[in-house]
Amino acid sequence: MKPVVVGISGASGAVMARRTVDALLERRVPTALVITNNAKLVWQQELDISLNECLAAWREDPNFTDYGLYEMAAPIASGTYPTGGMVIVPCSMTTVASLAHGVANNLLLRAADVCIKEKRRLVIVPRETPLHAVHLENMATLARLGAVVLPPEPPFYLQPHTVDDIVDFVVGRILVALGVEESLPPRHQYKGEGA
Repeated sequence: MKPVVVGISGASGAVMARRTVDALLERRVPTALVITNNAKLVWQQELDISLNECLAAWREDPNFTDYGLYEMAAPIASGTYPTGGMVIVPCSMTTVASLAHGVANNLLLRAADVCIKEKRRLVIVPRETPLHAVHLENMATLARLGAVVLPPEPPFYLQPHTVDDIVDFVVGRILVALGVEESLPPRHQYKGEGA
């Protein structure tokens, strides 16, 4: 199985990033991680478990690799290295703007740029509200280039009871968009304890 690249940028939503990596590794999908410095700060603010603890646990899995943000010689920076695609979760508007305008000055951006140029799956999970016209134009540019723009919208029709229910739903959508899963789990699996 080709590796999936997970990029974590500095927007709110670290829980989705953590759950995405966990879900890929649970399915034995080779996973390559690159994380921005701002994402590390957000992680500290949002999660009770430190990034270092998660990295230590993930590094015990033979399917996991992580790269430094400026490790531009990493295999995922090259179009000749086959991957199964990439997800940027969460995806900041700075990252969206950089990708929409061909700026690839770090490994996260370069790996995503490779997906665009090689016509591989690229899923972005944007986190910003409200959105102004430039945000929307940049996301439209990425969609025209073949990226899947997957906002983490709550599935109210499933009557979620917890934030975890919503996160699980979004991660399920990510896995489908990446081609890791063929369909979402049955509706009842998203209902929380009180359902």
